[in-house]
Amino acid sequence: MKQINIQYYTTRIGELIAGSFDEKLCLLDFRYRKMRTTVDNRLKKGLKAEFIEQDDGLLTRTKAQLDEYLNEERREFDIPLLMVGTEFQKRVWTALMRVPYGTTSSYLKLAQEIGNPKAVRAVAGANGANAIGIIIPCHRIIGSNGELVGYGGGLSVKKRLLKLENNLFSPA
Repeated sequence: MKQINIQYYTTRIGELIAGSFDEKLCLLDFRYRKMRTTVDNRLKKGLKAEFIEQDDGLLTRTKAQLDEYLNEERREFDIPLLMVGTEFQKRVWTALMRVPYGTTSSYLKLAQEIGNPKAVRAVAGANGANAIGIIIPCHRIIGSNGELVGYGGGLSVKKRLLKLENNLFSPA
């Protein structure tokens, strides 16, 4: 049986779980989110692998880059990613990665960007199924009305991440 190396990691935005498979990051998510079991099962089934609590170089690099991001020292990550999901989900997650640091978008704009403007609910579902939070920046998606909407880490964390990104490198 193949393995997904996982590590639990406590940050100022909550406890995260990071996972690597074949030297690529496949999981960076809130440990206690509602969809934890669903996301974990999709990864295990898709990769035909089990979780093993074990550190590796990629997880160490991921934690270091995440610390830099949370300390306002990094805007972009250079971690190799492995997205596990349907082709539709992967298209949504790829589109999410094009939402620039410090900006927001909406489910409608994402649906339009992937060429499927009627798929707003499906795009929202794919956003919620994202297993690689922060690096695939689902926190940058807000409602078309400008309201903060669902986030695996909770709306207070989403608000903190957006505030962190909007204040980066600005004078105190």
